[in-house]
Amino acid sequence: MPFERPEIIRPPSEHDAYYLPLTSGCSNNTCGFCAFSFTHLAIRDLEDVKQEIDAMSLYMNHRVGVQGQPDIVYLILRRWDGRKVFLQDGDALVYPYVKLVEALQYLNGKFPNLERIASYATPQDILRRTVDELRALKDLKLGILYMGVESGDDEVLARIKKGATHEEMVEAAHKVKEAGILLSVTVILGLGGVKDSKRHAEKCARILAEMDPDYAGALTLTLIPGTPLYHEWEKGEFELITPFDSLQELRYIVEHASFSNCFFSSMHASNYFAIRGTLPADKNKMLRQLDTILASKDPALLRPEFLRGM
Repeated sequence: MPFERPEIIRPPSEHDAYYLPLTSGCSNNTCGFCAFSFTHLAIRDLEDVKQEIDAMSLYMNHRVGVQGQPDIVYLILRRWDGRKVFLQDGDALVYPYVKLVEALQYLNGKFPNLERIASYATPQDILRRTVDELRALKDLKLGILYMGVESGDDEVLARIKKGATHEEMVEAAHKVKEAGILLSVTVILGLGGVKDSKRHAEKCARILAEMDPDYAGALTLTLIPGTPLYHEWEKGEFELITPFDSLQELRYIVEHASFSNCFFSSMHASNYFAIRGTLPADKNKMLRQLDTILASKDPALLRPEFLRGM
């Protein structure tokens, strides 16, 4: 089957990157809350990747297009500044290691002034690699990995079929940091439902402290029709927490997760209220913001449901 280029799903901080697909879908396509649970992993042929890099170079250097390249390539290139590349799709680090090295070498050869390459990565992807292998990718400008932690609670992780435990995710984080690659992680408020809300928040704070990432973000659960968790909710087996309960979880995480120096935010569109700052330096300011809105219980201060999305 020919490789089908995936839709662009990327972290907000990669808004100005070129999106270069190495894979489509996700290797861990069983997470109960995630749209990727509908997908199957596909690996793109290395020569096809190189042809796109050639087309990128030809356009950036001479404003010449190559017949056969999809329109999206040139839509992205017209506004690209040549600094960053984001490797698609859901976990491009799963790309076979030898081919991944060759692809990054080729990309750097064509764009020697490239500043940073980024990718999503599952904990399983990272644990498959040695620290030396990760360092080699760092030398090829792989500068940041984005990992979905979702929860620090092993019971929640098992229920959503994350495919990794609390301990394994901490181990993966330490590998990334030892290799000198920046680490950005996310947790999902409300993923424990009403029943496990308190424990979910506690374990999220704990795992974030143990991972000590460079960046951390909180998302808020948005049920996606057709996913396993959506079906659980339809059958009454999963109960969503309220918007203000999600902010209570967020407050607990900000107060109790200890970091060396982490930029923490809830700026994602799924959240009901946005905070941002560096922890621990801005902890008191962020807690005051949350305390104010939690005390008011004013729905008008929350992001409306129609503006929310994963």
